[in-house]
Amino acid sequence: AACRVDSAEPEGGRFAMSPADATRDPAGEPARDEIDAMRAPAVIEFGAVHCGHCRAAQPLIAQALAQHPGVRHIKVEDGPGRRLGRSFRVKLWPTLIFLRQGSEVARLVRPSDAQPIEQALREIDVVATKGDS
Repeated sequence: AACRVDSAEPEGGRFAMSPADATRDPAGEPARDEIDAMRAPAVIEFGAVHCGHCRAAQPLIAQALAQHPGVRHIKVEDGPGRRLGRSFRVKLWPTLIFLRQGSEVARLVRPSDAQPIEQALREIDVVATKGDS
């Protein structure tokens, strides 16, 4: 069970985050109030560099996100004592939280297929959905 929140944190390395991601608190993760204030659709991916389930999900996540360039993807290194993961009650990795206007619309835990990720992205990506009509 190396992919649980109560796992030891990896030595060195972080879950990759873009410099354009939300404001960070001192622990290096986006601040919850910044997440709640986001107006654009976003996916927060909680995971860890040492998590095999997280690594296995990366191609599925990338495939689904490729169809939704307007959705912001925020990767958060999660672990014991990390406030953002606890505020979303993350228990297993990876956990994907799909947000529209700062509110959770969908959640996927350990996705093993791109289809549910794509479906959740359609729920939050209003621009892409309008373009499909």
